[in-house]
Amino acid sequence: MNIVSSAKRQVILDTETTGMNQSAGAIFLGHRIIEIGCVEVINRRLTGRHYHEYINPQQLIDEEAIQVHGISNEYVANKPKFAEIAQSFIEFIDGAEVVAHNASFDISFMDHEFGLLQPKGPKTADICAILDTLAIAKYLHPGQKNNLDALCKRYGIDNSRRELHGALLDAEILADVYLLMTGGQTKFNLSGDTGGEGAGGIIRLSQERTKLKVIAASADELAKHEARLDIVAKGGLCAWRD
Repeated sequence: MNIVSSAKRQVILDTETTGMNQSAGAIFLGHRIIEIGCVEVINRRLTGRHYHEYINPQQLIDEEAIQVHGISNEYVANKPKFAEIAQSFIEFIDGAEVVAHNASFDISFMDHEFGLLQPKGPKTADICAILDTLAIAKYLHPGQKNNLDALCKRYGIDNSRRELHGALLDAEILADVYLLMTGGQTKFNLSGDTGGEGAGGIIRLSQERTKLKVIAASADELAKHEARLDIVAKGGLCAWRD
């Protein structure tokens, strides 16, 4: 399994919904999306761009779901309907690789919402690639807990503010998990934003930090380096050790 994606632009995504009973292969039971959170990664670096919307699902939220994410019916009553934000959401994920944890859950809800649009919207897979971090985690850590909290503990990521699930916070945390799990650097915040919505308690280095000094080799040093490489090429590794 190739766990490191070659995609240049990725969108780390999470959703919250009116109910918790939608899963891969299950018959859709009518639940809707009430929150979408996304963060953008380009060339394995967080860019600071994000997409975040609360959505009026036009139906009641299950009490079981409210206990998980804390989003009440009253809170979303005056939020936009999915049809009102669909175009901006599609534009944000279009052409990217969407990365989600247990992606089949989120994608099935997204496909359902797109299918309710008039005219009917696209399938998610028709506008972006999809990568499931749960599948990667199961490959790397077979037989272990691989939910987001367990992965945060395993990779030393601070998720202390995750008392309830939240789409944007979970997307930021998942970005750190994914980049660490696949061997990448996670601690650069190119926006320079160290607080505010979506910061999630994750500590990142400021863009304004002191830059590392780059010292170029002199012409004499380069010449000596080339001479040493010639010796190695002619005499093998033993010549390098002499």
